Amino acid sequence: MNNSPVRPRLLSRGRYSEAVRIGEILRRETVGGAILVVAAVVALIWANSPAADSYFALRDFRFGYEPWHLDLSLGQWASDGLLAIFFFLVGLELKREFVAGDLRNPSKALVPVAAAFGGVAVPALIYVAINWGNAESLRGWATPAATDIAFAVAVLAIIGSSLPTALRLFLLTLAVVDDLIAIAIIAIAYTEQIQIVPLLLCLIPFFVYLVLAQVFRDAFARHRWMAWVILLPIGAVMWALLHASGIHATIAGVALGFAVPVLHKAGAHGAPEQGPGLAEQFEHRFRPLSSGFAVPVFAFFAAGVAIGGLEGFTASLSDTITIGIIVALVVGKPIGILGTTWLLSKLTRAKLDESLRWIDLLGVGLLAGIGFTVSLLIAELSFGHGVLNDHAKVGILCASLLAALLGAIVLIARNRHYKAIAAEDLIDENADGIPDSYQRGE
Repeated sequence: MNNSPVRPRLLSRGRYSEAVRIGEILRRETVGGAILVVAAVVALIWANSPAADSYFALRDFRFGYEPWHLDLSLGQWASDGLLAIFFFLVGLELKREFVAGDLRNPSKALVPVAAAFGGVAVPALIYVAINWGNAESLRGWATPAATDIAFAVAVLAIIGSSLPTALRLFLLTLAVVDDLIAIAIIAIAYTEQIQIVPLLLCLIPFFVYLVLAQVFRDAFARHRWMAWVILLPIGAVMWALLHASGIHATIAGVALGFAVPVLHKAGAHGAPEQGPGLAEQFEHRFRPLSSGFAVPVFAFFAAGVAIGGLEGFTASLSDTITIGIIVALVVGKPIGILGTTWLLSKLTRAKLDESLRWIDLLGVGLLAGIGFTVSLLIAELSFGHGVLNDHAKVGILCASLLAALLGAIVLIARNRHYKAIAAEDLIDENADGIPDSYQRGE
């Protein structure tokens, strides 16, 4: 009789309902990722065309209300305002995973969370090493920190239809967590001066929002108009006050996302009502707005860089900022993610789930090197509008394209492998609509 203890498994298969939900997110993000790429390509072509002056004039056109520090350019409205919608979804998704998703189990949450920290730390260290001794260049140390959720998930959705759900959930959670880390870095490292009064005042609408969302969660879930009429204006006031405080206003999106309850209120017998909670409903409502409009518009205004032809492109590639970003994203991201996961397996004596291979995690680590949206934001905060920011943008665009291609090469091959064995996983002997492999816990 074998009495040896069963070793815990890393990235094991989760619930079937979670697999279905992740599949739906991937399908929706495919369209958003395509729009994002189109917006970035249009911006690049326009910024390097004879009509380039009109592009930069449009990006720098200012409007708003100065007493509230809201006299902003269109590019700033996109990065400070529209990206708050994107980070609102980040907050919703992360909270839902930890409250009601597979990651509510600490042992399941540990791996992607730790891998996200590794995927932030290693690229930052590589960038610092390459730019050591140059104070101006070192300002961009956090530029290769974050993974672009929309871009990376869109690539995964296109090429990885048969990849295990655990692997796709790993990338999704990893991207959400490291975007959250990036937002924390923005709040700490890129806030030069804090205005205390508006910062304290922004807590008032936040707590009003929090209380209303908790108390009337079921009413907001039943009546779509209530969230737009009641919660949206309160959230906008919080955003404006946080922006006036000097802290980057996208942080308001994350905070408001975390304030939305995931579960229904307890019913007459003490158990919460069934069906999607408010967080899940908000995710369905706001994701098209984020992926179809907010993120592409930001990409349109952020990705436009005047490369200056072949000579300018060559000059950009010789800059340590560009080199540091490319190496950090393409090499540092997979090393940080794969290395941290491997180290966890050794420290916890856990083994990778039998349905996965380490090369699968390498493919995901490469896709995580697609650092588009948040990387462009951090580059702008680090270098402003100038030559250094242009070089950083070239590095981000080149690295994202290279990471997408390398990740696709690895995962397309792995997708063929999993597609060949997918028929067995679809067996449903009980005819209940759920593959028996999930019921057996394989």
